[in-house]
Amino acid sequence: MNISFAEFTLSSPRESLCPKDNKPEFAFIGRSNVGKSSLINMLTNRKGLAKTSATPGKTLLINHFIINKQWYLVDLPGYGFAKRSKSVLQKLEQMISGYILQREQLVNLFVLVDIRLEPQKIDLEFIEWLGQSGVPFSIVFTKADKLSNSKVNTNVEAYKKTLLETWEELPPIFVTSAEKKTGRDELLGYIEEILKGNN
Repeated sequence: MNISFAEFTLSSPRESLCPKDNKPEFAFIGRSNVGKSSLINMLTNRKGLAKTSATPGKTLLINHFIINKQWYLVDLPGYGFAKRSKSVLQKLEQMISGYILQREQLVNLFVLVDIRLEPQKIDLEFIEWLGQSGVPFSIVFTKADKLSNSKVNTNVEAYKKTLLETWEELPPIFVTSAEKKTGRDELLGYIEEILKGNN
Protein backbone atom coordinates (compact mmCIF):
# COMPACT_ATOMS: atom_id res chain seq x y z
CA MET A 1 0.00 0.00 0.00
CA ASN A 2 1.24 3.44 -0.90
CA ILE A 3 0.26 6.28 1.43
CA SER A 4 -0.01 9.39 -0.70
CA PHE A 5 -2.17 11.43 1.67
CA ALA A 6 -2.15 11.62 5.48
CA GLU A 7 -3.69 14.46 7.41
CA PHE A 8 -4.82 15.15 10.96
CA THR A 9 -8.62 15.48 11.04
CA LEU A 10 -10.00 15.70 14.56
CA SER A 11 -9.36 15.22 18.28
CA SER A 12 -12.36 13.97 20.26
CA PRO A 13 -12.90 13.60 24.03
CA ARG A 14 -15.37 10.75 23.46
CA GLU A 15 -16.61 8.28 20.87
CA SER A 16 -19.83 10.16 20.09
CA LEU A 17 -17.84 13.19 18.86
CA CYS A 18 -15.64 11.21 16.43
CA PRO A 19 -16.04 11.79 12.64
CA LYS A 20 -19.55 11.08 11.43
CA ASP A 21 -18.69 9.45 8.11
CA ASN A 22 -18.48 5.68 7.78
CA LYS A 23 -14.88 5.25 6.66
CA PRO A 24 -13.14 2.21 8.22
CA GLU A 25 -10.90 2.93 11.19
CA PHE A 26 -7.67 1.28 12.34
CA ALA A 27 -6.81 2.29 15.88
CA PHE A 28 -3.45 2.15 17.69
CA ILE A 29 -3.15 1.76 21.43
CA GLY A 30 -0.51 0.73 23.95
CA ARG A 31 1.02 1.57 27.27
CA SER A 32 2.43 5.07 27.65
CA ASN A 33 5.85 5.44 26.02
CA VAL A 34 5.53 2.31 23.86
CA GLY A 35 6.42 4.31 20.73
CA LYS A 36 2.95 4.81 19.28
CA SER A 37 3.49 8.24 17.68
CA SER A 38 6.82 7.14 16.19
CA LEU A 39 5.15 4.07 14.66
CA ILE A 40 2.29 6.14 13.20
CA ASN A 41 4.77 8.60 11.69
CA MET A 42 6.81 5.72 10.27
CA LEU A 43 3.74 4.04 8.73
CA THR A 44 2.51 7.24 7.10
CA ASN A 45 6.02 8.44 6.20
CA ARG A 46 5.20 11.82 7.79
CA LYS A 47 7.67 12.90 10.44
CA GLY A 48 5.48 15.14 12.57
CA LEU A 49 2.00 13.73 11.87
CA ALA A 50 1.53 12.26 15.35
CA LYS A 51 3.23 14.32 18.01
CA THR A 52 6.01 12.38 19.70
CA SER A 53 6.87 13.39 23.23
CA ALA A 54 9.53 12.58 25.77
CA THR A 55 6.81 12.73 28.42
CA PRO A 56 4.72 9.56 28.49
CA GLY A 57 0.97 9.85 28.44
CA LYS A 58 0.69 12.96 26.28
CA THR A 59 -2.23 11.72 24.14
CA LEU A 60 -5.40 12.45 26.10
CA LEU A 61 -7.87 12.51 23.22
CA ILE A 62 -8.97 10.24 20.38
CA ASN A 63 -7.01 11.55 17.39
CA HIS A 64 -8.21 10.82 13.84
CA PHE A 65 -5.94 11.00 10.79
CA ILE A 66 -7.43 10.56 7.34
CA ILE A 67 -5.29 8.33 5.08
CA ASN A 68 -5.53 8.39 1.25
CA LYS A 69 -8.96 9.99 1.85
CA GLN A 70 -10.29 6.42 2.28
CA TRP A 71 -9.73 5.32 5.88
CA TYR A 72 -8.79 6.64 9.29
CA LEU A 73 -5.79 5.89 11.41
CA VAL A 74 -6.80 6.51 15.02
CA ASP A 75 -4.34 7.35 17.79
CA LEU A 76 -5.83 6.37 21.16
CA PRO A 77 -4.53 7.50 24.57
CA GLY A 78 -1.96 5.22 26.18
CA TYR A 79 -3.05 3.18 29.18
CA GLY A 80 -1.29 2.42 32.41
CA PHE A 81 0.40 5.75 33.05
CA ALA A 82 0.49 5.90 36.83
CA LYS A 83 1.24 9.60 37.36
CA ARG A 84 -2.36 10.67 36.89
CA SER A 85 -5.15 11.53 39.25
CA LYS A 86 -7.84 8.87 39.73
CA SER A 87 -10.46 11.02 38.02
CA VAL A 88 -8.28 11.53 34.92
CA LEU A 89 -7.51 7.80 34.76
CA GLN A 90 -11.20 7.00 35.04
CA LYS A 91 -12.05 9.46 32.26
CA LEU A 92 -9.38 7.96 30.03
CA GLU A 93 -10.63 4.44 30.68
CA GLN A 94 -14.19 5.46 29.81
CA MET A 95 -12.99 7.21 26.66
CA ILE A 96 -10.91 4.24 25.51
CA SER A 97 -13.50 1.56 26.29
CA GLY A 98 -16.29 3.75 24.84
CA TYR A 99 -14.44 4.05 21.56
CA ILE A 100 -13.32 0.40 21.38
CA LEU A 101 -16.71 -1.10 22.27
CA GLN A 102 -19.08 1.34 20.58
CA ARG A 103 -17.31 2.57 17.47
CA GLU A 104 -18.85 0.63 14.61
CA GLN A 105 -16.27 1.94 12.12
CA LEU A 106 -13.41 0.30 14.06
CA VAL A 107 -12.23 -2.65 11.96
CA ASN A 108 -8.98 -3.47 13.76
CA LEU A 109 -7.17 -2.42 16.90
CA PHE A 110 -3.38 -2.60 16.91
CA VAL A 111 -2.08 -3.23 20.44
CA LEU A 112 1.50 -2.00 20.74
CA VAL A 113 3.89 -3.84 23.05
CA ASP A 114 7.53 -2.98 23.85
CA ILE A 115 9.49 -6.03 22.67
CA ARG A 116 12.25 -5.42 25.25
CA LEU A 117 10.00 -6.19 28.20
CA GLU A 118 8.73 -9.52 29.44
CA PRO A 119 4.92 -9.87 29.18
CA GLN A 120 3.39 -7.14 31.35
CA LYS A 121 0.29 -7.84 33.42
CA ILE A 122 -1.43 -4.65 32.23
CA ASP A 123 -0.98 -5.59 28.54
CA LEU A 124 -2.11 -9.18 29.10
CA GLU A 125 -5.22 -8.02 30.98
CA PHE A 126 -6.04 -5.54 28.24
CA ILE A 127 -5.60 -8.21 25.53
CA GLU A 128 -7.78 -10.58 27.59
CA TRP A 129 -10.50 -7.91 27.81
CA LEU A 130 -10.39 -7.40 24.03
CA GLY A 131 -10.86 -11.14 23.53
CA GLN A 132 -13.79 -11.29 25.94
CA SER A 133 -15.34 -8.24 24.25
CA GLY A 134 -14.96 -9.73 20.75
CA VAL A 135 -12.82 -6.86 19.45
CA PRO A 136 -10.71 -7.68 16.35
CA PHE A 137 -7.09 -6.86 17.22
CA SER A 138 -3.46 -7.54 16.34
CA ILE A 139 -0.30 -7.29 18.43
CA VAL A 140 2.48 -5.00 17.23
CA PHE A 141 5.86 -5.31 18.92
CA THR A 142 7.78 -2.01 18.87
CA LYS A 143 11.45 -1.03 19.27
CA ALA A 144 12.84 -4.19 17.63
CA ASP A 145 15.99 -2.26 16.65
CA LYS A 146 16.95 -2.12 20.34
CA LEU A 147 17.56 -5.91 20.45
CA SER A 148 19.46 -8.50 18.44
CA ASN A 149 17.42 -10.58 15.98
CA SER A 150 17.77 -13.70 18.10
CA LYS A 151 16.59 -11.83 21.22
CA VAL A 152 13.63 -10.45 19.24
CA ASN A 153 12.64 -13.99 18.23
CA THR A 154 13.11 -15.30 21.78
CA ASN A 155 10.92 -12.54 23.23
CA VAL A 156 8.18 -12.99 20.61
CA GLU A 157 8.10 -16.74 21.27
CA ALA A 158 7.96 -16.17 25.04
CA TYR A 159 5.03 -13.80 24.52
CA LYS A 160 3.18 -16.28 22.34
CA LYS A 161 3.73 -18.97 24.95
CA THR A 162 2.25 -16.74 27.66
CA LEU A 163 -0.77 -15.91 25.48
CA LEU A 164 -1.37 -19.58 24.63
CA GLU A 165 -1.94 -20.28 28.32
CA THR A 166 -5.33 -18.56 27.91
CA TRP A 167 -5.86 -18.31 24.15
CA GLU A 168 -6.66 -21.16 21.78
CA GLU A 169 -5.63 -19.13 18.77
CA LEU A 170 -3.20 -16.23 18.55
CA PRO A 171 -4.04 -12.89 16.92
CA PRO A 172 -1.86 -11.64 14.03
CA ILE A 173 1.55 -10.54 15.37
CA PHE A 174 3.89 -7.95 13.82
CA VAL A 175 7.43 -6.95 14.75
CA THR A 176 8.33 -3.31 14.04
CA SER A 177 10.99 -0.68 14.46
CA ALA A 178 10.10 2.95 13.77
CA GLU A 179 13.82 3.70 13.47
CA LYS A 180 14.53 1.11 10.78
CA LYS A 181 11.03 0.98 9.23
CA THR A 182 10.90 -2.74 10.07
CA GLY A 183 7.40 -4.20 9.66
CA ARG A 184 6.02 -1.23 7.70
CA ASP A 185 5.16 -3.21 4.55
CA GLU A 186 3.66 -6.06 6.59
CA LEU A 187 1.41 -3.73 8.61
CA LEU A 188 0.26 -1.72 5.60
CA GLY A 189 -0.29 -4.95 3.65
CA TYR A 190 -2.46 -6.26 6.47
CA ILE A 191 -4.50 -3.03 6.55
CA GLU A 192 -4.93 -3.25 2.78
CA GLU A 193 -6.12 -6.85 3.06
CA ILE A 194 -8.77 -5.88 5.63
CA LEU A 195 -9.90 -2.90 3.51
CA LYS A 196 -10.34 -5.16 0.47
CA GLY A 197 -12.36 -7.60 2.56
CA ASN A 198 -14.55 -4.76 3.81
CA ASN A 199 -15.53 -3.53 0.34
